[in-house]
Amino acid sequence: MAQSYKSLKENFVSNLSGGSISEINYVTAVAPTAVFLWSALQSSQDFFVEYGPIAFLTDHVLNVGAILAATTIYSSAPVALNLLLIFPAIVLYLFPSKSGSRQKRPVYPTPATGQLHARYGHEEGLGPLPERPFITHYRGSMMVVTCVAILAVDFKIFPRRFAKVETWGTSLMDMGVGSFVFSAGLVSARPVVKARAAGETSGVSASLTAAIRHSLPLIALGLIRLYSVKGFDYAEHVSEYGVHWNFFFTLAVLPPSVAFVQALPSWFLSVDMIALLVSCIHQMVLDSTSITAFILTAPRDDLFSQNREGVFSMFGYLSIFLVGQAVGMDVLPRTGSNLSTFIFGLNLDRSLLTRLSIWSVWFSVLLYLATSYSALGLQVSRRLANLPYVLWVCAFNCAQLVLFCAVETFVFPRLYSTMDPRTENQRCKHATSQVLGAFNRNGLAIFLLANLLTGLVNLSTDTLHASQGRAVGTLFIYATVLSTVATVLYRKTLSTKL
Repeated sequence: MAQSYKSLKENFVSNLSGGSISEINYVTAVAPTAVFLWSALQSSQDFFVEYGPIAFLTDHVLNVGAILAATTIYSSAPVALNLLLIFPAIVLYLFPSKSGSRQKRPVYPTPATGQLHARYGHEEGLGPLPERPFITHYRGSMMVVTCVAILAVDFKIFPRRFAKVETWGTSLMDMGVGSFVFSAGLVSARPVVKARAAGETSGVSASLTAAIRHSLPLIALGLIRLYSVKGFDYAEHVSEYGVHWNFFFTLAVLPPSVAFVQALPSWFLSVDMIALLVSCIHQMVLDSTSITAFILTAPRDDLFSQNREGVFSMFGYLSIFLVGQAVGMDVLPRTGSNLSTFIFGLNLDRSLLTRLSIWSVWFSVLLYLATSYSALGLQVSRRLANLPYVLWVCAFNCAQLVLFCAVETFVFPRLYSTMDPRTENQRCKHATSQVLGAFNRNGLAIFLLANLLTGLVNLSTDTLHASQGRAVGTLFIYATVLSTVATVLYRKTLSTKL
């Protein structure tokens, strides 16, 4: 790559100030509205039961193509795109065909029903962790947005306000990084819940050993990315993580850090409160010392200073991961976690949608207090991974979970109304998009493939001067390749979960 073109590429993604949180919300709302339309088609028409080429293409266009459109050709009109998806979904939901299979409207269980599940769930063969299609859709959509954005950002059709900001501000890609970590934290709650349900405990050394073993492949991937970027003289944005640090190293540091937190006695603090405590202390250090100035302006004259963004942002990402885990421990179990958090001092063992809504409102209020000029007046900074960034990521992801859960609750109201595990499994499979299920199940493999294809496209194509038609065509082919590979792996039951 010629030095001048490399400089142009680096300047193309540098010194950006981002966009508004409301616009990011409108753009990302396309994911749950697309799932709403998919769900309406499935519920009223059984459209995706026989999963041939037409069903796959429809699934792909709805759940991947809509996100691609929202970040490119509809980037200036995301509300219009949402309405285009919502209107036919409402029609299908309210007026299903006579041959359709849409289930009856929700019949909310009485407390006695919930108690029945809690008391007899295991005896009837139902495990403590049911399938949650809305979690699959949430994680799958997050992976789609991430994969689309890492290539789209190199084309001019992808608005600069969606690309990562330099220091202060909010953008779609800044949210993508945090959502990746939040999502990882969410599913990390599964083994914790399973162990608690089985009455199992593990020592600190065993947990730390398992965490390090989990981190080793991520360290290897980080080194491969480091040497490939340097070896190919690939354009890089140094102030994002540092000279040598990259996102794989951030992911690798998280498991051992979480193992230390989980080693704390159960009476100490809840996981979510530990997360906020870590983030608040991090913010206090940033505000009361010279560390912020060091991160933003210091010369890069040794290994530590060269990678200072990656090192100091770890505290913020650890907080995000822990909040994700706390939410997962509350919403993944069948009957609720009995998690007594500091949120209004309430026990959150109530309806799933209600619990998620409380999480969303709580972090939205905290975000307002942190960023409002009448309160703390802090600015969001992904580069620092400061307190407002942590709260923004948590509030956003909880709100996304609320939307996906609402779609599932109202379109497929009877998913968990049976005591037969086989019936429940069939219902959940019927309510799950295969494309999004594939992105969720094979997240690591698809993320690596997306990085590889992004590098190949950038090394072989002048993305800066590509026409709008060529950019959209390239991105659609790229997204279709990802969907196809992911779905083939999914249908062959090959898994590489992240």
